[in-house]
Amino acid sequence: MATISYLTTIQFDYGALGTLPAELRRLGIRRPFLATDKGVGAAGLLQRVLDAMGGTEGTVVYDDTPPNPTEDAVVAATDLYRDRGCDGIVAVGGGSAIDLAKAVALLATHPAPLQQYAAVEGGAARITAQVAPLVAIPTTAGTGSEVGRGSVIVMRDGRKLGLLSPHLLPKVAICDPELTLSLPPLLTAATGMDAIAHCIETFLAPAVNPPAEAIALDGLRRGIRHIERATADGTDREARWNMMMAAMEGAMAFQKGLGAVHALSHPLGAVPLRLHHGTLNAILLPAVLRFNKPAVAAKWATLCEAMGLPQDGDPAAFIADLNRRLGLPSGLEALGLERAQLPEIAEKALKDHCHATNPRTATADDYLGMLNDSYRAG
Repeated sequence: MATISYLTTIQFDYGALGTLPAELRRLGIRRPFLATDKGVGAAGLLQRVLDAMGGTEGTVVYDDTPPNPTEDAVVAATDLYRDRGCDGIVAVGGGSAIDLAKAVALLATHPAPLQQYAAVEGGAARITAQVAPLVAIPTTAGTGSEVGRGSVIVMRDGRKLGLLSPHLLPKVAICDPELTLSLPPLLTAATGMDAIAHCIETFLAPAVNPPAEAIALDGLRRGIRHIERATADGTDREARWNMMMAAMEGAMAFQKGLGAVHALSHPLGAVPLRLHHGTLNAILLPAVLRFNKPAVAAKWATLCEAMGLPQDGDPAAFIADLNRRLGLPSGLEALGLERAQLPEIAEKALKDHCHATNPRTATADDYLGMLNDSYRAG
């Protein structure tokens, strides 16, 4: 039996930011905690959100979210939330800020430590409906965390673990493509490839959920058709709208599960190099597609069609070429990783929550092979 749930209220379009005051009133948030990062502030987007809120008296701003949010950052933010008597959260930024905000919403209302709520620790059952209310405002078109039930955090023991629960879904997502118009080309490309990876992995995941598959395919079509336009011309409003929709749709399909791309990118994101999640997904996707092809034969033609390829096309080669056209790094080596680090990453991938939902069961040797295939271009 399949359980299918879509629970977040979504305000989507140019100008959607104007709905924020009404949504805060509807949720009863009077002392908002605004979770963001310094890049959002430097881009002027934080001020735009504060202006949209009207009166900012009583609003508490936390802007120290790391690129890969950590347990220490969550604890620091939660302490500030409690000390200032906040009663709800507004997350402004990419997936890092939104994931941190979800973890704060959890830890502000549940006992520490945070790690006990990780999916691989059996933590989903410990997460209750008592989480603080959250409004998510994405400023990138990539992770789709604004409509996802997960939060991925680097724990104090060095593991990058997922907190998964429908209770972590933001109450409201305000998706205003206007906030992405100033996103630089390389970040547009990397976050856009994150969205495309989500759509592909969720479509290929083996769970039975035809509505989620249809959503993932629609997101994939939009992403493939518009990512180069959005990267080449950040002011292309149609391309920005479609990329934000693709990102949101990829995450709406998360309940089907992800796969080997994320089983690998999660531990890679925990290494001290502060690697960008979307960039990792883009680099890993071709090797994972080649590995999974024998297990997804029935879906391969549909995947090709959604990507604009002939039925006997090669999505892996297409993605590798798309990465090159977008100017993304050519392989893991270009990010500063050493081959000696790869076996440990392969072992950690086996313990990631996305490992179980890959369409083809992978061993540590399989993961190491995918990493080696992704290490150097050519």
